[in-house]
Amino acid sequence: MALLCAMALGTAARGETPAAAPPYPSAGTTPSTANSITRPPVPNSTGPTAPYLLAGAPTFDTTVTKFRERYNSHNPNLPIGEFRALEGPSEPANLTHAASKINETLYASTALEKGSGKIKTLQLTYLPVEGGTEKAAHATAISYMAALLREFEPTISVEQSTARVLDLLNRGHGSRFFQQQWGALRYVVADNGDKGLTFAVEPVKLALAEP
Repeated sequence: MALLCAMALGTAARGETPAAAPPYPSAGTTPSTANSITRPPVPNSTGPTAPYLLAGAPTFDTTVTKFRERYNSHNPNLPIGEFRALEGPSEPANLTHAASKINETLYASTALEKGSGKIKTLQLTYLPVEGGTEKAAHATAISYMAALLREFEPTISVEQSTARVLDLLNRGHGSRFFQQQWGALRYVVADNGDKGLTFAVEPVKLALAEP
């Protein structure tokens, strides 16, 4: 029996879902230190649930510590610091959220399965700025997003990964939830305007096709 990639929200392989859904977490304000990042709110129950929050959502077969070590060894000029656990009153019982400040306009965040510590989602959120530093800050964010993508698609080049990220951001522009699948990966774009632009990579559950 062949393996088929099944989207958590039931979309077809390589399908796109620019439909309305609760925004992915964004800090909303620029953190001054890693410890000051406020735990992003979990999407409320008035709309579809983010895929990684669904019961039975898959995990990557790695912990955030191992991922960060591997990522930093591959990208010494685009490092991600230690992730710090974030807690709040709406924290799901089965997940731990953590974040790492990269610079004043960019931070990484993740949701980890409690017990195993394995990754359910990896996110990079860019906090827009105005003025002369905006172009450089945006370019740095794109470089980090492309580097994150290459960790899961190591055969593509820097140019190809950058083009892929720009295409996804263009498709998700203005949408609070956009997703597209490539094989066993789901890419998510959440454009919350001046509150932040989030790019996420998540695993897709594999299901056996009926003979």
